[in-house]
Amino acid sequence: MRRWVVAGVVFALIWLFVRGVELAVDAVVGEFLIGLAVGVPVAYLFRRLYSEGIELGDILHSLPYAVLYVLVFLREVVVANVDVAYRVLAPDQPIEPQVIFVPLRVQTDLGVTTIANSITITPGTITLDHDSEENALYVHVIDGRNPQEIVEPIRTWEDYALVIFDEPLSRSDPAPDIAVHPEDRNPPPPADDKPSPEEGGDGDGR
Repeated sequence: MRRWVVAGVVFALIWLFVRGVELAVDAVVGEFLIGLAVGVPVAYLFRRLYSEGIELGDILHSLPYAVLYVLVFLREVVVANVDVAYRVLAPDQPIEPQVIFVPLRVQTDLGVTTIANSITITPGTITLDHDSEENALYVHVIDGRNPQEIVEPIRTWEDYALVIFDEPLSRSDPAPDIAVHPEDRNPPPPADDKPSPEEGGDGDGR
């Protein structure tokens, strides 16, 4: 079976969760068909991101991990929504934005994109950019006082994504260390063409 077809079906399932469909047969089937109508063409357009085909055995092996991924993701979305809403309603709650540099074990385009989008969809966090050389994400968080706690669900998603997308690395491979940028700084990924003080900068890094 072609992998882009499977991706189109997965997009349709994600559409159901995004829409928050009423648990009625007509509503679920209707929204699923809409998801297919949108997801399959999109998957076809981006079919080069996927390998040509996928074995049925691979699907059966990865399906439980896909279900776990969705369940963990939905739990984090609910928790994050409550957290952000509480911060809005209780202005005394601390908001200390931070940028976390998160190296990844997933290496395929689809795997990286899935993790990056999951982060962005979760309230309170957003993926700023992907460093292709380091294979790492720049993640902006609303409260970065405990970066390890923030990265923990990302690592859980990644554990499942390693199996779902048949990645070169496995769940037993240790996750790379994260790095946290100084408070109140949200620097872009390093650029090679940025002038140094000796090359014409003003000497104070601005």
